[in-house]
Amino acid sequence: MAIDRTTQAELIRVAHVLADAARPVTLQYFRNNNLVAQNKDADGFDPVTAADKAAEQAMRAILARERPNDGILGEEFGTQEGTSGLTWVLDPIDGTRGYISGTPTWGVLIAVSDATGPLFGIIDQPYIGERFVGGFGLSELTGPQGVRPLGCRAVSQLGQATVLSTFPEIGSTAEMHAFRAVAGQARLTRYGMDCYGYALLAAGQIDLVIEAGLNAYDIQAPIAVIEAAGGVVTDWAGRSAHQGGRALAAANADIHAAALSILRDAMDG
Repeated sequence: MAIDRTTQAELIRVAHVLADAARPVTLQYFRNNNLVAQNKDADGFDPVTAADKAAEQAMRAILARERPNDGILGEEFGTQEGTSGLTWVLDPIDGTRGYISGTPTWGVLIAVSDATGPLFGIIDQPYIGERFVGGFGLSELTGPQGVRPLGCRAVSQLGQATVLSTFPEIGSTAEMHAFRAVAGQARLTRYGMDCYGYALLAAGQIDLVIEAGLNAYDIQAPIAVIEAAGGVVTDWAGRSAHQGGRALAAANADIHAAALSILRDAMDG
């Protein structure tokens, strides 16, 4: 879908308005010992809080005013169809487990997408005050140290790579073994970063993020930010990842190819 420059500028403006609205809502509840987390998963633990719901409601209210013809896909309140061909993909708090634990690695994810995938995305970390943006010719981080360009690293050897994932178990047993086949060849593996791991990849701090069991709202903003910074994001078969599932995010094509080959062989085996 072709987007003219005027519309691009408008979409960027609205995305920042959404992030600005979500920041105070999420901070209001963060590290509040009275915050209650409800469990959405009868077979495990998938928490949701008043902060998740209030932040998404705040963003939806803005879209109703600013972009009423666009669709919305949000984690907490589902899908709202639009007529413009554009959809706002919202995760009001990506990393609610980290949020309720007081760690500053959660974030607000905002993407605007067409049928082919995300066009522009924001990863916002309100507590640290960092905002990573990518798309429509932009690739930058605004934070405590000012504004700086994003850019992925050029490390091409898996033995020199740093790999991140949120959960050590990754997903299924097969997915866990496939991940460990890659991680076993990397220099360093870290866990628990949620969306902040993708932001660090775009900022040139790490080389790979490998995850499974994702939803579209978990990955679309990271895809936009990482691709704008020169990185590569696919599923574990090298296909589009914007609908969720398994994701392999890499700093460059070489490190992506190395990790992808191992993941494919492990899953096929």
